[in-house]
Amino acid sequence: MPFVISLVLLIFSIYIRLKLNETPIFQKMQAEGKGSKRPLTDSFFKYPNNKYVLLALIGATAGQGVVWYTGQFYALFFLTITLKVFYETAYLLIGISLLIGTPFFIVFGWLSDKIGRLKIIMAGCLIGALAYIPLFQALTHYVNPDLEAFQQKNQITVTADPATCALHVFVGPWSKFSNCDKAQDFVTKLGVSFKIDPAPGTGDKVALAIGSTKVEGWDPAKWTAAFSAAGYPKAADPKKIDWFMTEVILVFMVILVTMVYGPIAAFLVELFPTNIRYTSMSLPYHIGNGWFGGMLPLLATAIVAATGNIYAGLWYPIGVAAITFIVGLIFLSETKDTDIIESSGIAVQGKGTR
Repeated sequence: MPFVISLVLLIFSIYIRLKLNETPIFQKMQAEGKGSKRPLTDSFFKYPNNKYVLLALIGATAGQGVVWYTGQFYALFFLTITLKVFYETAYLLIGISLLIGTPFFIVFGWLSDKIGRLKIIMAGCLIGALAYIPLFQALTHYVNPDLEAFQQKNQITVTADPATCALHVFVGPWSKFSNCDKAQDFVTKLGVSFKIDPAPGTGDKVALAIGSTKVEGWDPAKWTAAFSAAGYPKAADPKKIDWFMTEVILVFMVILVTMVYGPIAAFLVELFPTNIRYTSMSLPYHIGNGWFGGMLPLLATAIVAATGNIYAGLWYPIGVAAITFIVGLIFLSETKDTDIIESSGIAVQGKGTR
């Protein structure tokens, strides 16, 4: 079934692309012979174009990418992996939030025509940077109160030699895991925070402490038994999920996504001149979303395991969103009134023609 759906979508997307034509502005430019002969060189190696490509990445699309991935994808991973919500329930929760939040893409696109693109994008990045940790803490409270209660009741400590612990981001056949790595990964996947007690010189020996209960050595079966004996809830109880408050939180995060994503296309189009527009906007857009956004689940998971804090992975999107806010606020100008017809230079300011 997934293959059939993908095939239908592929055919439909190809049909749409075949029906699309170049914009009148681009056609006129080509007819007049004003197109760039070296778009890659003109975009990435010619000043000030290359400066604006970099600023578009750091000051707009990087923050947009992490806000997008946090609100849609990391929220889903947090529900299923950390909070132990059943897949069907988690996807239903996310699906409802997307259904409610999607119209705001149009709302913020329209609003950006009135008050400006950059203001809305920067506001989305700033709110996300300030609110993500409280929002995810609230998710824990309203989605899995049993897990929250277990965490408050039990102090969990993993003792290991820090020299044997490593930060694993790209995991594959080449990866080698010490007992410390295995122990941290094990507790992280249970969705609980833990204290790391460094024991230099102990080699590959590890130990677990849950309150007064201690388990010496790495033994998954014994560690599982220790958590069970302490009352660890293996899954979120669907009857205890506060659906209304959970949806309020998830919808709010989707609205942040619409704030940064709704105006971004118009902003990038207006930022670059016609002759190098597609080449120039493609790099910051795809790196901002594909790398800064796409790396979020991997980096966040690795940071959580390395620090022992289930919320520590959020510092990655918080940091990127904060940097985007600062760079965008200082170095980028509003593009709403840019005349893209007379676009012989970067972000030419003039009376809007939209």
